[in-house]
Amino acid sequence: MDYTIRYGLEFNPFLKNSKEIFVSTDESKEVLFRLDYLAKTKGFGLLTGSSGRGKTTAIRKWVQTLNNSQYKVVYTCFSTFSPNDFYRNLATELGAQAHYRKPDNFRVIQEELTRLSVEKRKTPVIIIDEANYISSAILNDFKLLFNFEMDSRDRAVVLLSGLPSLNATLRLSVHEPFRQRIIMNYELPAFTKEEGRSYVLDKLQRAGATRAIFEDAALEAILNASDGTPRIINNLCNSCLLIGDSRKSDMITAEIVMQAINNNEISSKSRAACFYCIFPDLLICIIFYVDQITCRCWCRQSADA
Repeated sequence: MDYTIRYGLEFNPFLKNSKEIFVSTDESKEVLFRLDYLAKTKGFGLLTGSSGRGKTTAIRKWVQTLNNSQYKVVYTCFSTFSPNDFYRNLATELGAQAHYRKPDNFRVIQEELTRLSVEKRKTPVIIIDEANYISSAILNDFKLLFNFEMDSRDRAVVLLSGLPSLNATLRLSVHEPFRQRIIMNYELPAFTKEEGRSYVLDKLQRAGATRAIFEDAALEAILNASDGTPRIINNLCNSCLLIGDSRKSDMITAEIVMQAINNNEISSKSRAACFYCIFPDLLICIIFYVDQITCRCWCRQSADA
């Protein structure tokens, strides 16, 4: 029996390559609102968040809402390019002829951005993922590359997406002129417990689930271990479904979650949080027992004194 059949699912909603389900939360609505503002206003935007927080998912959802007749979207990932390759790739993605020299690439990029915005009346949207790898030299280049008409009007949307360290880089005094041009700056926070619970249950429901699959204690353990990070939630839920199927268990129990946590090498701090979630009474008994031993030792030392 396929594990999706065991749990009454049409597909596994926690796999990266399966049908993507975008779960709407207060935070996702907020980030989409800010990205919409960036698209309408034009200029530089910054979207940061720890690894696995859902930056790429939010950007993909936002791009799907943009009208193709009004926006030309270009996506590039900085970590896979050298600086010169980055400019060559950007020129190619915009539809221009790439060159080997940086000044030539600057010229054709600016010409293509002008052609798109003025002649075709399309707003170029340049999304740069993993922007935390960008060097200071590249950031200085951006001030020149996207500096049109003496700063009077921005022709393009440039969204930098990366880890929170990108904000720290931009706070350096050398980047103050660039930072002043950022009109949208948002850091994706972790899920709250309630958001995490809704995230899992909504994904299951939209994958065809008609019954409870995770016990309450199991779901609580997953939320504790994930620390509100969607990618970790997905990984743990996926592992739980596979482990549960191998055990022929129709419900995901807390013990299954603990095995999934061990398999995914979750940190010891998160494991402790899950242990408390699964065995709270046992932990209280241990604390009480240790406290009683400590008290007896103190009384004995006082009597001997």
